[in-house]
Amino acid sequence: MAALAGCGVSNAILEIDGPEIPIMDGSALEFVRGFLNVGLVDQLKPVQALKVLKTVEVYENGAYAALLPFSGMEMDFSIDFPDSAIGQQSKLLNLANGSFVNELCDSRTFCRYSDVALMQSNGLALGGTLLNAVVVDGAEVLSPGGLRYADEPVRHKMLDAMGDLALAGGPIIGRYVGRRAGHTVTNKLLHKLFMDASNFRMIPCDSEVSQRLPGAGLVQNDTRNFVEKRPSF
Repeated sequence: MAALAGCGVSNAILEIDGPEIPIMDGSALEFVRGFLNVGLVDQLKPVQALKVLKTVEVYENGAYAALLPFSGMEMDFSIDFPDSAIGQQSKLLNLANGSFVNELCDSRTFCRYSDVALMQSNGLALGGTLLNAVVVDGAEVLSPGGLRYADEPVRHKMLDAMGDLALAGGPIIGRYVGRRAGHTVTNKLLHKLFMDASNFRMIPCDSEVSQRLPGAGLVQNDTRNFVEKRPSF
């Protein structure tokens, strides 16, 4: 969902031949590559965007998520984990044009080694390896090559939120704020947004609006040699 939204794909049929989406390296990079390699097709009817009109907030168990009015799409995310390999991280990003592809799409999901051990002892995640996610244990990054970015974990959380927000049914014109937020909190935020019709307005995405949203101007070369150019931390 994040790859679709980040590439500006608003109308697609997904066919899945299996019990779940392949995790691959734990990021959205290969999906983004696939979309850009095939190319996008403009359709005759303009996309309808959801413009946030009022601040909507959700608090739950120390986590916080909010949507605020903004002229485009912006994300402000912070995380705080006890493992010093992650620790406290924050990132603010305007998601216009290719920001998702250039800044977020190759950021992998992450987990703590203690959580992996617990899951596998209960018969879960048995097919997972250190190549499917960033696994940390205290100050140590166990996955080969280390982190792709010093702040890769918070970038992946932003990638997650991008996919969660895509469930709104169209691009969101607004500012998303997440503090230790996950899928559940962001989903509850969307439910609260739709509970009151005065919180938002649907508007057509003309050329001016589209330039302020993810996906505009992307080309196939945007992901070429992506892996080779990444630093390791």
